[in-house]
Amino acid sequence: MAEPRVDPEGEGRLPERTMVIEVVEERTNLETEALVGPEGKLDYPPVGSNSIYAAILSRNETVKDAKRLKTFLELRDKYVHKKVLFEDPLFPADDSSLYYSCKSPMKFEWKRPTEICGNPHFIIDGANRSDICQGELGDCWLLAAIACLTLNEKLLYRVIPPDQSFTENYAGIFHFQFWRYGEWIDVIIDDRIPTFNDKLVFTKSFRKNEYWSALLEKAYAKLHGSYEALKGGNTLEAMEDFTGGVTEYFDLLEAPKDLYSIMKKALERGSLMGCSIDVGVHSVYICHYFGMFLCVKMCSILIAGLMFFQCDEKGTDSQIRLVRLRNPWGWVLWKGRWCILYFNLPSPLLPLHRISFEDFKKCYSKLEMCNLTPDTLRGDERNSWSVAVNEGRWVRGSSAGGCRNFPDTYWTNPQYRMLLYEEDDDPEDGKRACTVVVALMQKGRRKERSKGASLYTIGFSIYEVLRAMHGCQQHLGKEFFLYTKSTAKCQSYINLREITERFRLPPGEYVVIPTTFKPHNEGEFILRVFSEKRSTSEAIYRQIAGEDMQICASELKVVMKRVLEKHNQIKTEGFSLETCRSMIALMDTDGTGKLNLQEFKHLWNKIKQWQLIFRMYDKDKSCTISSFEMRNAVNDAGFHLNKQLYDILAMRYADERNNIDFDSFICCFVRLEGMFRAFHAFDKDGDGLIKLNVLEWLQLTMYS
Repeated sequence: MAEPRVDPEGEGRLPERTMVIEVVEERTNLETEALVGPEGKLDYPPVGSNSIYAAILSRNETVKDAKRLKTFLELRDKYVHKKVLFEDPLFPADDSSLYYSCKSPMKFEWKRPTEICGNPHFIIDGANRSDICQGELGDCWLLAAIACLTLNEKLLYRVIPPDQSFTENYAGIFHFQFWRYGEWIDVIIDDRIPTFNDKLVFTKSFRKNEYWSALLEKAYAKLHGSYEALKGGNTLEAMEDFTGGVTEYFDLLEAPKDLYSIMKKALERGSLMGCSIDVGVHSVYICHYFGMFLCVKMCSILIAGLMFFQCDEKGTDSQIRLVRLRNPWGWVLWKGRWCILYFNLPSPLLPLHRISFEDFKKCYSKLEMCNLTPDTLRGDERNSWSVAVNEGRWVRGSSAGGCRNFPDTYWTNPQYRMLLYEEDDDPEDGKRACTVVVALMQKGRRKERSKGASLYTIGFSIYEVLRAMHGCQQHLGKEFFLYTKSTAKCQSYINLREITERFRLPPGEYVVIPTTFKPHNEGEFILRVFSEKRSTSEAIYRQIAGEDMQICASELKVVMKRVLEKHNQIKTEGFSLETCRSMIALMDTDGTGKLNLQEFKHLWNKIKQWQLIFRMYDKDKSCTISSFEMRNAVNDAGFHLNKQLYDILAMRYADERNNIDFDSFICCFVRLEGMFRAFHAFDKDGDGLIKLNVLEWLQLTMYS
């Protein structure tokens, strides 16, 4: 039984809710990308004597996107050259990879596809839902997400790199990519699969010689530590891991008035959607149409589209809103109104049917939606989401204050500012508002399950910042929350990996407070804020960047000038070329001397944070701050220096009147951030000491 769902404002408890997801321990060694070779030595990408340059670039690890493909290719080529089949030491072919709570119920034999059949293929005629047949593992939630993934080819091949086979460059090694807590990771596996009597035990394709779905399931099992870890789960969680998107859940008994509009916008953005039926909720109404279909609890149906149909009902000419549905599991179709209107089916294996929107809300219990983020479909022209990502931690005795039921500690929780200024186009209610989706995800709780841990009950509240406090980054204190009502909040606190809510808020400045229900619960989290409009900074970047979607220092100078003019919060001529070069050195992850879109967005988020600090100390709006205030500004940004360093900063960046302008201020913070990152990259043992020769020191300091 889950912990009680609780009103965030302390107004009363809600009914208890039973969770169906089974939480399991993750292996800590899955976090490393190192792989052990046949001789027992660690295999890394080759590092030459000039490893100092690689180490300098590694300081920017936090802004790297999925760039581990090179590691897979190098490993594959190595084993092809050695004519040895790869064996994964991090996910061995034994019982430890199968079950963690008990012994295997039968004697499994791990075999490669080349040992099972004479002509194995990775993918035959494209991947579709018929390639996904459930085995002896209770992971239908995962298979439903995979079936949904097959509807979008670009998404599918983001997760399943297609250039893999059992013939060309075959070495028994495969890889898949998953989104994990804010970044894409490459999961490398061997192709040994559990079998019994020469038949696959778990997921399989209806084609006896096709293996992509079985290998994808194995990679996902490795990500979670074992096959048993996949027993029982939530389809939305898998959708999120396949897309990096943010999930939303709608109870159709309490559907918002603008649900059809929400669904329409989601499909236009390329979002994945599914609906399901809870046994017992709509049984009386639905059994006439679906019969035995009700035997499957939470069976997922995929939403393929929406449309209007012009008809003449009861003598009136009207439009009927219809929903197109696809059942990934078979031929069970809707037999009510509108079922006789057929679509052009793209494949006999993917049955489509339509239902009126009103019948849809009556017949189904839940609508599940996975909205895509901008990094999911690169180069796609869809109108996707703009996203801001914040990572944080609840620390016992410091920042784990619990929900508002605990006013003495609530104010100590982490606080995140949210600026909303781009209003929705053509809102249905005619009110000025910005649509945002706030998603709070707790990290790594499965790793602690062996110690008796479980998912925390989490939630969040949103407060409008008083106009007099705009731009102030000071942590809001106890008095503010005692006398200020939240502007918006999650519907309830619940023990899920992620809790998501959609809001329409007036333009303005807000603060988001992510919390656990009880105080003193330690843990890490990710707070993501999605807006339906592309950010101004991203739009300008795309205008300036060429076909390679990268910008050099001179182009960055132009982009930054235009972005700052649009925001109009600080009167500045922009940044100097030298400052822009330092920005690129801070964010450059591949040594190109340029920034890609992801690196630029990370940089812009940093600058926005530092800009708020600058405005707080620029009390006379002169676009300068006193060098005497630089100490406090540096501390507010999280840099802790000694007196000598503060004196050096004043001498280096202040003018003859002891003032520091915005360009010098940002240049200082960029270099401080870069030097701290570089030091931590070299300080492997964490003792606060590093050793460099003179050439290494020069390489480190010259590229900053």
